[in-house]
Amino acid sequence: MSAWLALVAAGLFEVAWALGLKYSDGLTRFWPTAATLVAIALSFGLMAVALRSLPFGTAYAVWTGIGAVGSIIVGMIVYSEPTDPVRILCLSLIVAGMVGLKLNSPV
Repeated sequence: MSAWLALVAAGLFEVAWALGLKYSDGLTRFWPTAATLVAIALSFGLMAVALRSLPFGTAYAVWTGIGAVGSIIVGMIVYSEPTDPVRILCLSLIVAGMVGLKLNSPV
């Protein structure tokens, strides 16, 4: 598996565990809590794979960026959170930063 593919998957699992935390009701519901723990383990495991060859700072920034942007988009779609222009601009800046880090990465 390529390091970048592992990193993207790790970021998507970060979104999954954040969503799982929402549904676990403070870790009091068994199945959402179990799914959250699995997503956390997969996210961390895939991040570890990515860190074998990607620079630490770049990998961490992209991982958290995917998690942040993905969680905000899920919030907009699933929970009807605001989609105002400033919010969209800020999301675009996060994505632009991640793309810039990828393009400037030696790997």
